[in-house]
Amino acid sequence: MPSPRSAGLIAVVTAMTSLAGGATAGAAHAGSAPRSAAAAAVVPLKDPANLTELRREAQKAFKGIEDANRTLKARQKQFDAVQKQVATKLTQLQVANQQLAKVRKPLSEIVEFIYQDPTANSMAFFPNGDGTPTLRALSDVNHLVAGQNIVVSDAGKLFQERERLATEAQELRAENLLQEAQLDAEIDALRKRSSTLVKSLTRALVKLGVKVNANNRGTDACDPTRIDLAAQYPNGLLPKEYLCPLPQKGEELRADAAIAFADLNVAYKQRFGTPICVSDSYRSLADQQAVYYQRPGLAATPGKSNHGLGMAVDLCGGVQIFRSAQFNWLEANSKRFGFIHPDWAYHSPFEPWHWEYDPTVGSLL
Repeated sequence: MPSPRSAGLIAVVTAMTSLAGGATAGAAHAGSAPRSAAAAAVVPLKDPANLTELRREAQKAFKGIEDANRTLKARQKQFDAVQKQVATKLTQLQVANQQLAKVRKPLSEIVEFIYQDPTANSMAFFPNGDGTPTLRALSDVNHLVAGQNIVVSDAGKLFQERERLATEAQELRAENLLQEAQLDAEIDALRKRSSTLVKSLTRALVKLGVKVNANNRGTDACDPTRIDLAAQYPNGLLPKEYLCPLPQKGEELRADAAIAFADLNVAYKQRFGTPICVSDSYRSLADQQAVYYQRPGLAATPGKSNHGLGMAVDLCGGVQIFRSAQFNWLEANSKRFGFIHPDWAYHSPFEPWHWEYDPTVGSLL
């Protein structure tokens, strides 16, 4: 019968084979990577002081959500790669187990032969001859012992490797679950903050006389976190639900530009006692075509105007007069709110009334 050591070897190999599937499943969520900036703890921010700051903080929170989601996807990709590596190693171990089983089979047959052959068991004396059968039996036993030692040694190494892989997979899975929980908590906090800021923006705009829900367009029209969606539409074809009304009746811009303009309007009113006069803002493609044909050489080609992007306004009330007090004040102060008078409007064509919201400038506020 097999020795206790052989029985232990069989148990080890059996355990290794049965555990392979469990480790592969455990490695499904395995993976580890340093926490990105998006995975850092959410630091409470002070309440924004004005519309521009509210808009900026809402966009920052929304960007944080996007960054955290990208981090999750990247980490999942890493986890998948690690899972494949672990699965490959476990497959290699299974192949090695099969090879060991092949080696063990002839050795087991030799053991069975020695136990069943009376001459092989008569090793204490040399019966009726020179003892050649006994010597052969002893040689077989030595070969058996040497072979068993190799099998046991290889199996021991395999078992240690298997244990290492199983431990590594479990640790990676635990790390994955922890980091996923941290990222989920951060994303949830960022969503809540973004939602709170957008609601605060909406209330502030309403107090300034902005008819946020004009024509049943919905309050999302003034949500600055949706500007990427608005930017997907062709010039002059922005849907109403992506255009935020201005305090000036009938005028509208893209959400980030409209919020910045409302804030600029407050400062302008404090300086001159009246709101900014707006003669034109967003233009549909049809409107731009009409202007283009009415003022040839003085209007942008339809489909290429910033008016069609909801990012430009034409102003009146004194601003349209070059070097008036109103024009000079806007030139000196509008960048603080993300608005500029573009270089071309100073000379080609000369349009002192034309002002644009620059997202690059606005992002620095």
